[in-house]
Amino acid sequence: MDTLPEATRIFEAQRPRLLRLAYRMLSSVSEAQDVVQDAWLRWRRVDLSEVQNAPAFLSRIVTRLCLDAMKSARVRRETYIGSWLPDPLPEPDDDLRTDNLTLTLMLALERLSPLERAAFLLHDVFDTPMDEIALILERDVVAVRQLASRARRNVQSDTPRYPVARDEGERIATAFLDATRTGNIGGLQTLLAEGVRIVSDGGGKVLAFPNAIAGIDKALRLYRGLFRKYGDVEILVRTVWIDGLPGYISLYNGTLQTTSFQIEDGRILGVYKTRNPDKLAHISAGSRVGH
Repeated sequence: MDTLPEATRIFEAQRPRLLRLAYRMLSSVSEAQDVVQDAWLRWRRVDLSEVQNAPAFLSRIVTRLCLDAMKSARVRRETYIGSWLPDPLPEPDDDLRTDNLTLTLMLALERLSPLERAAFLLHDVFDTPMDEIALILERDVVAVRQLASRARRNVQSDTPRYPVARDEGERIATAFLDATRTGNIGGLQTLLAEGVRIVSDGGGKVLAFPNAIAGIDKALRLYRGLFRKYGDVEILVRTVWIDGLPGYISLYNGTLQTTSFQIEDGRILGVYKTRNPDKLAHISAGSRVGH
């Protein structure tokens, strides 16, 4: 027999969706968890008899908490050391990964104002009716439509035209790892697009490239130099898809990191490495798959 209180039962049924919403708003797993916990504490004080639509009510709480959190997050971002990337989210994560937003699209969301981001996510990703979004954002429906439309135009160019097939993505990710570990610069050259960008997020906590590496020539020089200096020091933990992109989790010189790839027309256009340990707390190195 189900003995959970009604408030708890309702909230737990909504928790996965609320976590997804908070993560997409904040790009941080730990902050999303904090927001949802705060929402739960507020929900416990609510008189259920006055709530007509619990999912909408909870979405309103979480969205407004996220909008508040984004103010301080933006201030912290201004003093962040080096390149910044969203927290990586490897598959499988049934609570958080049930939409089709990729890491590159999440980066594009960072260009939006908080209200634009909320309107876009609620409408285009979470299928929330416009009148409900208007209530959540305390704006009229016309203003919400304009916010969502502006956001959509802003991120349109970052939406993958042709999502890479899983087998091709995994093949390219594995080939990249093999080439960089063995110093096969010729093989690496065949994998990279001319306009490739390499972004490494260490947050000042561990060694990382302070700025993005742009262009195939600089990328090849970088990996040639790294191999000459360190040799084969990367240990594969497991191959995995990260925020909708093919990639892997590895230990580089003993430091846990994730690497994911934006692939277009069979070539790597973006390499995203997260090394900041604060952003990897939810990822376990687990058993080592290969060396």
